[in-house]
Amino acid sequence: MINPGSAPKLVATDVDGTLINSSERVPQRLREVITRMTAQGVTLALSTGRPPRWIHLVLDQLSVQPICVCANGAVLYDSAKDEIIAAHTLSSAVMKNTVMAARVALESHGGMSIAVERAGKSAYDAAEELFLVTPEYSHAWPSDEHGIVSEDEVLAEPATKLLLRSDHLESKELFDIVRAAVPVDQVHVTFSMSGGLIEIAAPGVTKALGVSMLAEQLNIAREDVITFGDMPNDIEMLQWAGRGIAMGNARPEVKAVADHITGTNDDAGVADILEWWF
Repeated sequence: MINPGSAPKLVATDVDGTLINSSERVPQRLREVITRMTAQGVTLALSTGRPPRWIHLVLDQLSVQPICVCANGAVLYDSAKDEIIAAHTLSSAVMKNTVMAARVALESHGGMSIAVERAGKSAYDAAEELFLVTPEYSHAWPSDEHGIVSEDEVLAEPATKLLLRSDHLESKELFDIVRAAVPVDQVHVTFSMSGGLIEIAAPGVTKALGVSMLAEQLNIAREDVITFGDMPNDIEMLQWAGRGIAMGNARPEVKAVADHITGTNDDAGVADILEWWF
């Protein structure tokens, strides 16, 4: 059982597999405790692999419009103002080098296809200008919100996230092969779902970076931050926070670094913890 101690001043929670349940809904009990918590002056932040354009279906279920750490920490987004506060990008040259190295490493594993996510200026910018895929890109989820261009065009401009997709490997297998092949001083590799998809960002760009930037802006000490997550892209954030909580449905490597393990997302595990204080 968690030792509740003093109440947090900043709560940063992952979205998929954490805040929302399998039906992509924020459970009512969790919505109620968030309302009580924010009414007492505690800051809520969503910390997600999603870009800003995919966050509003979740925000519409909440009583607040929080700052969102998006694209695994590459983008800091003010949902109340629809403003990109900060964006950390990969250069075109680094992405080209990374794709070349990954392609060689995956040659005997069925190859890969690529896509990029760009920051834009608003969550409502045209999706086909923000999410660009090559003609052969194999989508990990149904999508009609993307632009299809050549690989040269995909990699021509800086991006917040480079996506590598395999139809033959699970995400962890793809991650292990690519991380060993690409220059770790130039990129950070992670994954947030199964199904053969990994996400690449600039070095040092993790959810921990985004949450720590927000805490600094708010003058909130690290020990007064609590974070929730379930996938490897949450690990750095859980390790950085004063208290890092893994969901009951989290992957084993996420549970291994957490200070506490709560219930699953379908059982409103985030609410189980926040109800200690609010």
